[in-house]
Amino acid sequence: MTAFDPELAGALEGLPTGPSLSADSLAGIRQAMADGNLTCAEAIGDRDLVWEDRRVPGTDVVVTVVKPRDARNAPGFYNIHGGGMVLDDRFADLPRMVALVEEFGFVAVTVDYRLAPEHPHPAPIEDCYTGLTWMVEHAAELGFDPGRVIVGGGSAGGGLSAGIALLARDRGGPALAGQLLLCPMIDSRNDSASTVEFAERGVWGREANGFGWRSLLNGQTSPYAVPATAEDLTGLPPAFIEVGAAEIFRDEDVDYARRLWQAGVPTELHVWAGAYHGFDRIAPDSEVTRAALAARASWLRRTIGRA
Repeated sequence: MTAFDPELAGALEGLPTGPSLSADSLAGIRQAMADGNLTCAEAIGDRDLVWEDRRVPGTDVVVTVVKPRDARNAPGFYNIHGGGMVLDDRFADLPRMVALVEEFGFVAVTVDYRLAPEHPHPAPIEDCYTGLTWMVEHAAELGFDPGRVIVGGGSAGGGLSAGIALLARDRGGPALAGQLLLCPMIDSRNDSASTVEFAERGVWGREANGFGWRSLLNGQTSPYAVPATAEDLTGLPPAFIEVGAAEIFRDEDVDYARRLWQAGVPTELHVWAGAYHGFDRIAPDSEVTRAALAARASWLRRTIGRA
């Protein structure tokens, strides 16, 4: 059995326990997560960054823009939050997003998408696509280069980012410079060896994963919702895939990277030994997290530089 990294294991032991994810517990877990998210003002602090909320005209899609005060011809980052397709909101990734804006000068946009089970596929992916197209159409106003846009997110956000890359390819745009897929949730079959091994270990197990997928798909399927089922992966933007060796998404993410390579897509894969799902948030000061952040930063520098 794969062991957790000792430093990460110590951080995991300190986490509070809560109810398992189910239809009955969903509302309470959602509220608890919303209460724990930072506001833009809190996440930005005294950094010289600005932010604003925008609603995409004619839709219910709301995005938040975070950027340097005088952004001009900057790279763009489109963030999709995680939460198993059923949880969280656009503020969940603010600490990570603000750090990227500060380090790379990104004009960053984070999107709220409708959540399952109230809004099953295709609502979440279509909301994400709507937000992306709005972002790119307003590149000049927001101060970024539409030829240097990266889409990214973790967990469900990583899965939706992979789906957006497929959807943008098939709809003829927007063009993406890269896809940053952090422990992406991409295979609804929920039956890989790593899924079985870590069914009840770590912070995201097989039961919760099954609930998320059933809520999203509601008996249907699509490669845009389940990227692991896409038959054709050619023509996609360069990908960065990160996953823990000690989490349920390990095998599906490694397999997706293999298939991207076979399709000729420039792909970088990092599998962090002893790391569980969401390790970078739970143990932000750990050696594994420092290594993971350095790897992401290296790929981002190379990707936005050559786009």
